[in-house]
Amino acid sequence: MATHPRNQMTTLPQHEPSRQLPQDVQNNERYTLPSSSPDENGKRPLDLVQRLEKKLAEYNASQNVFKRWIFELASWLISAFCMGAVVGIYITVSGQEMTKSEQSLTVASTLGKIASAALIVPTSEALGQLKWNWFHKSNAMWDFEIFDKASRGAWGATLLLFRTKGRSLAALGALLIVLLLAIDTFFQQVVTFPDRWALQTAPSSIPIVKTYSPYFSKYFIKGDEIAMYDEVTSPVIKSYFYGNGSIPVPFGSGFRPDIPLSCPSSKCTWPTYDTLATCSSCVDVSHDLNITYACLNTTIDWSVKWEGPLADVPYPVGNVCGHFLNLTSATPILLSGHVVSENGTTNSTDEVLLVRTIPLSDMNTKEPYYGTGSFAFKDIRYPVSIIPVRDITDGLVASASNGIDSVYGREPPVVHECMLSWCVQRVRSSYEWGIYSQTTESTFLNIATDTVPWPWIVDGNWYEYSPNITLEAPAVDYPDTNNTYSVWNETAFQIMVIWDDFFPSSYTAAGRGSKPILRFKEYPDGPATRFMDFNPWLAPSNVTRHMERLASSLTNVMRSNTKTTEALLGEAYDREKFVRINWPWLIFPLLLLLLSLVFLVATIIKTSNDTETGVWKTSALPTLIYGLPQDVRKDSISTTSSESASPHDPRKVRIRLLPKQGWRVSGQVVPAPTAPPGFI
Repeated sequence: MATHPRNQMTTLPQHEPSRQLPQDVQNNERYTLPSSSPDENGKRPLDLVQRLEKKLAEYNASQNVFKRWIFELASWLISAFCMGAVVGIYITVSGQEMTKSEQSLTVASTLGKIASAALIVPTSEALGQLKWNWFHKSNAMWDFEIFDKASRGAWGATLLLFRTKGRSLAALGALLIVLLLAIDTFFQQVVTFPDRWALQTAPSSIPIVKTYSPYFSKYFIKGDEIAMYDEVTSPVIKSYFYGNGSIPVPFGSGFRPDIPLSCPSSKCTWPTYDTLATCSSCVDVSHDLNITYACLNTTIDWSVKWEGPLADVPYPVGNVCGHFLNLTSATPILLSGHVVSENGTTNSTDEVLLVRTIPLSDMNTKEPYYGTGSFAFKDIRYPVSIIPVRDITDGLVASASNGIDSVYGREPPVVHECMLSWCVQRVRSSYEWGIYSQTTESTFLNIATDTVPWPWIVDGNWYEYSPNITLEAPAVDYPDTNNTYSVWNETAFQIMVIWDDFFPSSYTAAGRGSKPILRFKEYPDGPATRFMDFNPWLAPSNVTRHMERLASSLTNVMRSNTKTTEALLGEAYDREKFVRINWPWLIFPLLLLLLSLVFLVATIIKTSNDTETGVWKTSALPTLIYGLPQDVRKDSISTTSSESASPHDPRKVRIRLLPKQGWRVSGQVVPAPTAPPGFI
């Protein structure tokens, strides 16, 4: 009888007879389970799972390296394709509204799950193959348990990292197994849904004025046409004469807009636009005018005690001490002072002048003072053809600097020249959550330097403002062209005469402790008087700010007149959720994809040289096929179930897998295999 060439074994006594492995196992072929019943040819057909396992076994036993790892490579490619598709979808939906991207995001989420699941397959299979490669050399039997757990979960992978101390290829696989647990978390953090403003289909609108010409009907008395106030602007202007003007109306979290804009959503914006407006300016001229303190026996033309009319009752005359404008002229004007009583004592005083407004043109003849009807604004003109036109009003506002005490203390008054004029404003407006915001970017005032005819025509009791007012401003979109804005002369006249009610006027008190009273409407039939709860023209009130508010309110009133306005269309927005892609969160999944490929390729290269062990990957068949000797099994079981010492402690026993001979155990003699029956 012949002996097998491999029967060169040790002479230690054997514990149990050995058996030679079947030929198909030696050739690294896997067993298949028989089916329940044979077919007509006597063969038992395989079910779907069996056929799949058989096919995989054929690929694993192939001599072609690519075929042995085709399933793992295909899984990696599926993961790479899914991640690429996810990136492509994110690029497409980035910045879109969430409602328009829900289906795409659902697909991306599904592909992300598939990518993470597919990436586990090549990593765990490669790590499983390294397990068998690890035992191609003699290593501790306890490592088998660690390797097996590492290919199946994070806990075993963590143990393997400590076991290998990160110095083997298997450590990279174990690290990937641990990190793959977090890949879904990173995919979830990529997409966020911040609230942003989304453009709506319905437009917004805001009124602008190019030509202000409100409707009015003429008014006659005994056949004579009587001048009328502009019924639209008159109430607003007068509210600033005798008080603090219009008060914003609370609305929501802000104030109601003073113009009738239309905003169908939570936020509306409009392009920069131009509109006809009124502009104001006040300058402190206290040190520029010829103001002198003196005590004179002069006309008291400002007293509330005079009731007129002037044709029948002349102004009273008395001793007055105070600050006079143009003292040396024939008609000095008292700006701030008091009447000295007739008993001649300086300690006994009478009426005190606190505030005085003085128009810079004669109220009756409309002739201008200071040559042009202005001291500080001589260059403000508005062209109508070749005729420059004056502003709406221009006058002086003189106020006692600190009430009655400053008058008695001979403190000089605070004198402002205030001007209200027509202008064109370039405006940017927005409306958000009930709050209207408006910013004036620039103001266009046509300036003229030439002397021009005065626009007023006065004939007895007949007053006429002859020219229409026309302004030109460069167009917003085309700076080389101009847009024209105009005010009809009748409308300009009706607004200007409103100011005659308050310019001139005087605000006086009978003495300390008395309530001041306003004298205004100084017409030939006699003035009117009234008390004021608050006088915005009396220092330390901010006269400049008061005039700015008046001009703004007057502009808003003009823009609220639907008969003279045009609608400028804008955009309406509402708060909606948008898709924002946080690209840095994709670095981790893409890095794992790359490292998985590196690990898979490195495992293929390393195990391709190991032709003896074979390609088993995570299969459990070798553990069934190659059993341990019986005494080793008994000692291992007793060791794991008790504290008793054993020479075959699995934590100390070293094993090595030789597929043609089975497991070789340290300290264990492997007997020579006997020939199978019938072998000669």
